[in-house]
Amino acid sequence: MADKEIVIRSGLDRVRYVLGFEIFLLLFLAPAIAFVFDKDPLDTGALTLILAAKAMVINIIYNYFYDQFDVKRGVVPTERTGRQRVGHAVGLEIVLTITSLPIVVWWLDIAIWQALVMDSAVMAFIVFYTMGFTWIYDRVFPVHQPKSVSDFVAG
Repeated sequence: MADKEIVIRSGLDRVRYVLGFEIFLLLFLAPAIAFVFDKDPLDTGALTLILAAKAMVINIIYNYFYDQFDVKRGVVPTERTGRQRVGHAVGLEIVLTITSLPIVVWWLDIAIWQALVMDSAVMAFIVFYTMGFTWIYDRVFPVHQPKSVSDFVAG
């Protein structure tokens, strides 16, 4: 990698990203989980808020380190290819699943296999959601690169 500096998202920008990501996701997931498991929507709403708070912290940390990984490879994080976005989204979901499964089993009082099935369905949805949300976010809130970096990366 040349000595060109790639500009990545600021801390405040990461917070805006995570808040938007989680709010839109919660609006869909809480009612869906309540319906599937025949649980009180307030109960599943509380669960999704707890999981969202955990996910927001993990999301900020994960995205920071993933951006650093991209920079070391000479990739501008906001200009990831489709394949790179798939890797980013799948990696995030693996981390979130590992940290969420015990909470879901306990909260919903369900078997671990039920939690795994639920998490698999949610994870499949969220992978596509993450890719779409991040792509839209990158277009709405781009991180402008110095001209020399864009030329270097494109060339």
